[in-house]
Amino acid sequence: MKLRNNSFLNHYLVWFSCLSIILMSCLASKNKLSYNDALLQYRKTYKQSFLDDERAPLKEEDLVHLNFFEPDPSWRMECTCQRVHDAVPFEMPLYSNITRTYIVYSILHCNHRGQKISLHTYKSIAQPSNPLYSQYLFLPFKDNTNGEETYGGGRYIDLKISDIVNDKVIIDFNHSYNPWCAYSDGYNCPIPPVENHLSIPVRAGEKMYTGTYKERSK
Repeated sequence: MKLRNNSFLNHYLVWFSCLSIILMSCLASKNKLSYNDALLQYRKTYKQSFLDDERAPLKEEDLVHLNFFEPDPSWRMECTCQRVHDAVPFEMPLYSNITRTYIVYSILHCNHRGQKISLHTYKSIAQPSNPLYSQYLFLPFKDNTNGEETYGGGRYIDLKISDIVNDKVIIDFNHSYNPWCAYSDGYNCPIPPVENHLSIPVRAGEKMYTGTYKERSK
């Protein structure tokens, strides 16, 4: 079976630029209605990203099986960002039984309805030629909905270094999405490290895919 290297980063490059515009709209929202409208547009662009990438696991007829939690602005949180200096590179396992080398870039400290949350962001130590990669921060996580309401392998959130301002950053779990491994084999999807396993349910973002899991030819 031929594995698609760095599939989640390729996915990111296809649609992150468009989604950045929508994210700015979300951040500027002043009420629930405008936030919901921006999030619905975000999800529309997210679905379209599968059709724009020939390597994507889903086709147009599969998109009906994508499901999401109802918008919940309480899961959009301002977090304190603690930069990790002199981080030691480590090998992050992938579900395809290989690894990728990352460093811990920062530790985020947030509060959701009185519940303290800590999350690590990661940066690949590879130096791809595309300048978008240099700004990319990866935030994979697991929570108590995995395997029941959401994909058992966890979900991802994309950030940029430039999103961090004055040691603060906004993370929005409504933007969390499934790795391509949730839909098909044949992709390299990082396993969320244990420090990003949350002991609470995160009922925001993408739910479990309800379509047929795809098996690629060897």
